[in-house]
Amino acid sequence: MAKSRASENPESRFSAVLASVANLPGVRIDREAYLRSALTRYCTEDEIRTAIEETPAAAGIPVHILDKAADASINYETSKAGALSAAAGMPGIFALPVTVPTDMAQYMSHMLRIAQKLAYLYSWPDLLSTDTDDLDDATKGVLTLFVGVMFGTQSANSAVGQVSNMMAKQVARKLPQKALTQGVVYPVVKRVAAYLGVEMTKQTFAKTVSKAIPVVGAVVSGGLTLATSRPMAKRLKKHLSGLELANPARRTTDADAMDEAS
Repeated sequence: MAKSRASENPESRFSAVLASVANLPGVRIDREAYLRSALTRYCTEDEIRTAIEETPAAAGIPVHILDKAADASINYETSKAGALSAAAGMPGIFALPVTVPTDMAQYMSHMLRIAQKLAYLYSWPDLLSTDTDDLDDATKGVLTLFVGVMFGTQSANSAVGQVSNMMAKQVARKLPQKALTQGVVYPVVKRVAAYLGVEMTKQTFAKTVSKAIPVVGAVVSGGLTLATSRPMAKRLKKHLSGLELANPARRTTDADAMDEAS
């Protein structure tokens, strides 16, 4: 009975999906490999090396350059998500019990891939390490907030800003565990997860309807995925790029202050 109530709880439902999708093949982005690939066209080898060893902000890479790399990643991920969603819509109504859960899983997987790529460009630390399957509560919390920003949740925007400020003030390279798991940000994470659980149920229903007719369903489903995922990704990009954590001028000021102090 307790397990049944948990599965009906929107917050628990979203958290369970997030944890499951995070362990799917191809979802975790190798931070070093991604930054090298994304920045090669725009940056010097020294800048790329510093971006990997520290952060793109510490490397002094201007935000407008990071925005170009972010747009390229968004276009790639959302186009791929739309194509896979269209493919899932081909079988029609008889395959719905299989295709809808699969489609939702791949939709969420691309959201997580985009979230990681944007986070790494805008100087957040490694989130889903490829070296371990573990997903700690702080990482789960910040990913929940990132998806919340994608969905336009104002409370998620504010919470991500709080976490960013904490890290910027401490020049930290790790997520603030306490704030995300039991501190001031934690209640917001729980509310955002509950909201996303409800939205996920709504999207499942919408995708079920869109897939009811073969071929037509494929076009509608693929178009719906592309039309929703791209603006959502752009929303997260805009928010992360405007945070102090991504500002190369601040990192330069911090370094100068440390040099003067020494």
